Amino acid sequence: MILQSKRLITSKSSQVITPRKFFIYKSDGRRVKFNENKILSTCIRAGASRHTAKRILKKVKSEVYRDMTSNDIYKKVLQAISEERGLKALHQRYQLKDAIMRMGPAGFAFENYIASILEYYDYRVTGIRSKIHGKCATHEIDLIGSKDDREFLIECKYHSLRGAYVGLKESLYTHARFLDLQPKFSGEVVFCNTKISNHAKKYAKCVGQQIFSWRYPATNSLEKIIEKHNLYPITILNLSQNELGIFSECNLMIAKDLLRYDEAKIARMTGISKKRIKNLQKLVEGIFYPK
Repeated sequence: MILQSKRLITSKSSQVITPRKFFIYKSDGRRVKFNENKILSTCIRAGASRHTAKRILKKVKSEVYRDMTSNDIYKKVLQAISEERGLKALHQRYQLKDAIMRMGPAGFAFENYIASILEYYDYRVTGIRSKIHGKCATHEIDLIGSKDDREFLIECKYHSLRGAYVGLKESLYTHARFLDLQPKFSGEVVFCNTKISNHAKKYAKCVGQQIFSWRYPATNSLEKIIEKHNLYPITILNLSQNELGIFSECNLMIAKDLLRYDEAKIARMTGISKKRIKNLQKLVEGIFYPK
């Protein structure tokens, strides 16, 4: 029988006792040890000071109980952040993973977003969803990126649900395309917004395939690439699905890019009202350039 009580309260002092080590359920169904350092490090990466991050963690820990889901803990972190004064920007940045998942249901917006990120890293994107003839078949390549006279085949694997993994099949599929298109490309790259399986990591390393996914590789994962230069997606602004489609078509996929033009020009580009654009620009300023 599973006890549903969130707290163990002593009869003498009514003091809340939180177990030192206990398990929670991940979105993919795995049961893992609760790791408070993940909350602390994610808050700091999103822009919180260490002191603020520790205060948020303390609030969350007082509400955590055994066999809770990781999604419930995530909501409690957001609630703790919202209760702090002046942390609206942190509240938005902490939702990076959800913001990327709101690019669905198809993966076209994610592909456009990755193209925008690559351009910030001085890659020239020469093709998006391009059809190229190989030795044995015609392939639609998500992105073609070039740098230093080298051209790369880039595949974007998007999932809109938490707990999904990119596995060996996707890595094999990308490498097969790369081989069929030789010698047109110098390298092959996979970008994905979820975690990647250990089998896929091992295979990619063996064949020389680069992978950038959630939490992998440790020093240059997708979220770290984004956080390093504040390349947060426009979906952190809580757009409607129609607005996302319009911004994607206009290649305005990075939130801070809304500040590159005045509201009148963006309104002409998108057909979205100047008032709405101005409000979105104010939100971007508040997130990245708070006064």
